[in-house]
Amino acid sequence: MHDHIRRGCGFCSLIVTCVLLTLPGSLPGQAPDIDAKAIMDRVDRLLRGDSSHGTVEMRVTTRRWKRTLVLDIWSEGLDKVLIRILEPRKEEGTTTLKVGSQIWNYLPKIDRTIRIPTSMMMGSWLGSHFTNDDLVKDSRLIRDYEIQMEFEGDREGVQVYEIDLRPHEDAAVVWGRILYQIRQDDLMPVWARFYDEHGELKRTMRFSDYQIMGNRKVPARMTLVPADHPEELTELVYRELLFDIPIPRRTFSLGALRE
Repeated sequence: MHDHIRRGCGFCSLIVTCVLLTLPGSLPGQAPDIDAKAIMDRVDRLLRGDSSHGTVEMRVTTRRWKRTLVLDIWSEGLDKVLIRILEPRKEEGTTTLKVGSQIWNYLPKIDRTIRIPTSMMMGSWLGSHFTNDDLVKDSRLIRDYEIQMEFEGDREGVQVYEIDLRPHEDAAVVWGRILYQIRQDDLMPVWARFYDEHGELKRTMRFSDYQIMGNRKVPARMTLVPADHPEELTELVYRELLFDIPIPRRTFSLGALRE
């Protein structure tokens, strides 16, 4: 599959798949009839409810600098996300709006709203290791990937599943392969490794600090590490998280960017 065909995980979308991943239902972790596709369907919906609202601390570490942001995040389904910077004060009010495949940034210092063009989709989002393109993806793992159990057993004293995902030929996705490790007892993800179409590891997402938030067990900490700079990372730490809440319709509008 060619790179130009594979456009388009997440908070989760990697940030929607990783920042806005949910758990609408509960599958027993040790059910005898559980299969790889059922497991991945559950993991794919982690932190992704019909709607959600959360406060997230994002810590970015590069070779040259460190940066910490506190973000207010609203989401509805897969195609609507509003992310506003709360801290630091000098960047307070800077806001990103995603509706469908469109992204806008509001910059309060110049009171200007800017739509992100296609040419900038692979650029860094807020200086992190996520890209603008990560925000617009609406991939569903069970729809876009062939899913197979690769390993089932003990890893460092923990019983896990390792599940291999390969994209269907017509799937509009970025990755040539994704490998997940998932704990058997509660079906919480441990890590996900993302490979390009040539089989080269590009980045790893690690999940940890499992907590009950919004009446659901979720990984409250997610760490993204680029393979070409393993000393760097972007870490997302949830301070609070609510699911399936009413959200005013105008929240995902251009007018809301300035509020």
